[in-house]
Amino acid sequence: MSVVFQFKNFKNRQKAGPEDYVWEQPTGKVMHPALRVLLSLLITLIFGGIYFYLELPAINIHAMEFYWFLFLLCVVYTISRILLGRVKAGGARGYLSYIKDTMKLPLIVTAALVVIVAAGTVTGLAIFRSSSYANLLTTETGDFATDVAEISLDQIPMLDSESANNLANRKLGDLSDLVSQFSVSENSSQINYKGKPVRVTYLNYDGFFKWWKNRSKGLPAYMIIDMVTQDVDVVRLEEGIRISPSELFNRKLERQLRFQYPTFIFNNVNFEIDEEGTPYWIASVTEKKVGLFNGDDIKGAVLLNAVTGESQYYPVADVPTWVDRVYSADLLVQQYNLHGAYVHGFLNSYFGQTDCTVTTSGYNYIAMDDDVWMYTGVTSITSDRGNIGFILVNQRTKEARYYSCAGAEEFSAMSSAEGAVQQYNYDATFPLLLNIADDPTYFMALKDTAGLVKMYAMVNVQQYQIVATGSTVQNCQENYRALLIEKGILTEEEADNSSLSETVTSSQASGVIREIRSASMNGDTYYFFLLEGDPHYYTINARECQLAVILNVGDKVTISYSGEQADITPASQIEKN
Repeated sequence: MSVVFQFKNFKNRQKAGPEDYVWEQPTGKVMHPALRVLLSLLITLIFGGIYFYLELPAINIHAMEFYWFLFLLCVVYTISRILLGRVKAGGARGYLSYIKDTMKLPLIVTAALVVIVAAGTVTGLAIFRSSSYANLLTTETGDFATDVAEISLDQIPMLDSESANNLANRKLGDLSDLVSQFSVSENSSQINYKGKPVRVTYLNYDGFFKWWKNRSKGLPAYMIIDMVTQDVDVVRLEEGIRISPSELFNRKLERQLRFQYPTFIFNNVNFEIDEEGTPYWIASVTEKKVGLFNGDDIKGAVLLNAVTGESQYYPVADVPTWVDRVYSADLLVQQYNLHGAYVHGFLNSYFGQTDCTVTTSGYNYIAMDDDVWMYTGVTSITSDRGNIGFILVNQRTKEARYYSCAGAEEFSAMSSAEGAVQQYNYDATFPLLLNIADDPTYFMALKDTAGLVKMYAMVNVQQYQIVATGSTVQNCQENYRALLIEKGILTEEEADNSSLSETVTSSQASGVIREIRSASMNGDTYYFFLLEGDPHYYTINARECQLAVILNVGDKVTISYSGEQADITPASQIEKN
């Protein structure tokens, strides 16, 4: 199809106006208007199907991407009608009239979309709905000593997500049949598994060709990282994981969820395992509680079996108890910050700011009541360097408790711990909150520049100048106990009745030293001892055990260590017999 232009006035064509052009009606059979509409709808349908397959928008009036999707469909339909149409007689004005007629309906639909989006946005503004935002998360006042039980020091989860991922990558490197084909996901989830705090992570295909090679069997394993012992367990599956983020086409996780639940708005998706070790994807389903697009909350979760692809939706109240993460930590922090800002209305949040609070810029997790609770500090909205309290929020039920406790915010405590060993330039991990003798205490690991844990620190929340460090948890605990007694916070009797009196279970190996080696690592000297009849090396930092420097081959020693023996086993103490 073409449009032919002709000049009527060749002599004055440089000064020609619109009346000097003639639009010739193309020859040929004219397409029936109804057929043009059907073809335009078909083209729009094909475009919509491709776009939906690739972008996966939720078909939901509360999802902003749904309105963008409808707008694109209107654009494609309009362009198709114009390209398939025939030019009317009457020159340029006639053609413009044709375009105007064609665009009338799409323009009406687009205008309606704009009005709906604008109205939905305005009705969700905080100036009108501050109380609705404040009520997204409500807290009850809790008693720390009662709610948060003291745990044995050999049950303290000592790994953060970065350290857990490093251990998982090292373990994968030892598995020759897996390391060449797969990589460890950077996302790991902390859950309670058989009464223990662990992190679980999954594998990804290491590129398109390795996906092509292994797609028929799926991902063959996942990993469990014990946050206490730091052991990594590779769980091999009889049938591989066939639904995952690294899959392509229909087996891709996001595509499976969208195809099975086209109207759901998903907040976040976590990898978890049930008590039998079956891997699942836990996809939280969002609802909007303020206006049309605002006030994100969770109404339920989809549990999708990672092996079979079967799924089931549960409202929040009916989610199985083995699931630990329905509400993401980021969403809970966002909801509390809205509560803290608008607790006394919109104007107060900007002017008086009475009782306005905000969470600190980090969070961690506590295993409690067989659930995972998100912990973060609470400070005034002026963001000073001290906390006025902290909150614990259950990530499965959203039960929230506030604890009033004036003290150091987490980053001040981290700086105190780093300052106690400033000569080593260690970096503190974000603290874990512990109950030590009914007193809230920050516990954190201290890492070197290579990301390896070198020491541990305990910092009193209310008096953050009380800092204890140690190369082992037991050593750190002993130093913290002595400081609390010295400062008059605890008596000897109170300390003896707390978890501070416990000792970490340790094992011993005795024998004659057959071989001694040493190595300098990150400014410290480590000694490695091999005993006669024992295939394991035992290593200890010379700074923590000066006796190691003067030991010789042939000396008889007793070496104390925690956990299971490995090829290289960290020792906590060495005694010469």
